[in-house]
Amino acid sequence: MLGHHYTHSFLETAVASVNAGLNLELSYGLRRNVFMHIPQALAMGNITLQMLRDRVRPLFYTRMRLGEFDPPAMNPYSSLDLSVVQSPEHRNLSLEAAIKSFVLLKNVRGTLPLRAQDLSGQHLAVVGPFADNPRVLFGDYAPVPDPQYIYTPRRGLEMLGANVSFTAGCSEPRCWRYSRAELVRVVAAADIVLVCLGTGVDVETEARDRRDLSLPGHQLELLQDAVQ
Repeated sequence: MLGHHYTHSFLETAVASVNAGLNLELSYGLRRNVFMHIPQALAMGNITLQMLRDRVRPLFYTRMRLGEFDPPAMNPYSSLDLSVVQSPEHRNLSLEAAIKSFVLLKNVRGTLPLRAQDLSGQHLAVVGPFADNPRVLFGDYAPVPDPQYIYTPRRGLEMLGANVSFTAGCSEPRCWRYSRAELVRVVAAADIVLVCLGTGVDVETEARDRRDLSLPGHQLELLQDAVQ
């Protein structure tokens, strides 16, 4: 609220937030924590003790339901480690979730899905800054997975046994430098072309917005050259 000029100080923000029903702050840190001004607001009579109790109650009720105050031996989740989280069962569940979350906008002549048995003898070209760059595949607030479990489009297609050629065209999503000659060379010899474009956190993320929805840099030119 302070950043949007709804209030003029952290004290005003604390009062407005508590009065509006807010009970949890994503803070700037202890030195710039809005709710650290609650004692001052209470002393000034801007909020009441009963109001604070009403705000705090659901927080502690939720923490108790989650077992945060139980002995570790009573919490079945406290003993989980990466051997469980990264088990084949859980990786398969993640794969299923990823498959079911895809959005297919158009499928001319039933081109998709690509099946391994149909790719024998086919030459695939995988191009674009998102084709084989694990670093740019994850969005804002994403976890940092073990590199061995990251499958780029190029890596995934190569596992199908197809003849895959690759060029990024651009080394990163901003695509300020574009190698058209290399892209044309790779695409010209292909039966199927997969173009992997987008933005990524280098281009847009929280507190870093864009003025339009255009593809960054030379990405549109890359796409047009691939199609042509």
